[in-house]
Amino acid sequence: MGLNMKIEHMHKLHTFEIPTTIKHGINAIQSIGNEVKQLGVSKVLLVTDPGIYKAGVTKSVEKYLKEAGVEIVIFNKVEPNPPLRLIAAGSKLYRQENCNGLVAVGGGSSMDTAKAIGVEITHNASVLDYEAAEGKKPLAYRIPPLITIPTTAGTGSEVTQWAVITDEEREFKFNTGGPLIAAHLTIIDPILHVSMPPHVTAMTGIDALAHAIECYTMHFAQPVTDAVALLAMEYVGKYIRRAYADGGDLEARYGMAQAAMLAGLSYGSESAGAAHAMSQTLGGIIPVAHGQCVAAMLGPVMEFNWKGHPDKFARIAQALGVDTFHMTTEEAAKAAVNKVYQLVEDLDIPTLKEQGVSPDMIDRLAKEAMNDPQTVGNPRDLTEKDYQWIYKRCFELVPKTL
Repeated sequence: MGLNMKIEHMHKLHTFEIPTTIKHGINAIQSIGNEVKQLGVSKVLLVTDPGIYKAGVTKSVEKYLKEAGVEIVIFNKVEPNPPLRLIAAGSKLYRQENCNGLVAVGGGSSMDTAKAIGVEITHNASVLDYEAAEGKKPLAYRIPPLITIPTTAGTGSEVTQWAVITDEEREFKFNTGGPLIAAHLTIIDPILHVSMPPHVTAMTGIDALAHAIECYTMHFAQPVTDAVALLAMEYVGKYIRRAYADGGDLEARYGMAQAAMLAGLSYGSESAGAAHAMSQTLGGIIPVAHGQCVAAMLGPVMEFNWKGHPDKFARIAQALGVDTFHMTTEEAAKAAVNKVYQLVEDLDIPTLKEQGVSPDMIDRLAKEAMNDPQTVGNPRDLTEKDYQWIYKRCFELVPKTL
């Protein structure tokens, strides 16, 4: 990043908004019917994915909505890395059925799909017109009332001001967002997280950790995002292994649900860094699971980045439970990187190669990552060559440096 850009960051006017009301607790889902009615909604489009729907996870949500006299239209076609055609299908159904609100039940894909449907409904245009890129239009209208109900502890999409959508034609994932896209309310109920299989617990949990680490160390960080990011890291460090080992551990599930939400808030209205630039661009090209992909990249990205913010990396080590008392700042910063490598190993995260990514793609992937806006926030300056090095570390093609 050039000097002018850095000076711009120093003089930037920082903003932190929370347009979303957060309600949480064991059995919090029981209040959904009344909450929806208080938002003036009488007929919801319930957005979820086929797996969650078939597993019966939405049954309790449907039950409490019906008891409150709210009509439900089911849209259970959500796919990972939601594409534009899926959003268009959801918007069409919403209009056909005269819905006046949205309820998203599931992981980031379901919540992002519901947000993007909301954009198309209120703007009467494709969500592609509102890609968060130079020259594109910013959102002009608040989306219809949206209630997010996460069933994974990962993306934090329940409280973020972003939706990530795939343009299959360009093989490109883009962001759309701002305060107008955020959910009106999120209901976080750890009981809905109990059915999450261990590998999903692992990859979504590391995704939450990546949000916290990247947002804490990025150029756009501010005190309020630092605060929530640090607590998110502490919760992940304390609870993720327990939630992975024992899916029914409600305390661990509650802790991880809070970690994901806090890490979502750490985004503020800004972006993350290299791990998300890499995973987003890669996910636009091949259908990898976002959380798993980020988890495999986080260690190598931190190994590259720690020099950009040694004291913050040292504080990450502390948050993750490393005893840094007798360490220098540099030793503690390196310990943070190794702690994350260890965590990824403990949770049996598959490597990029195991996820179906070929090392032959490195040059293309490095080029694509450079074009992602999240590269700008990274704590250490990045070139295409640097991204090649990080990818090579992911594939163990270059030696570890610490």
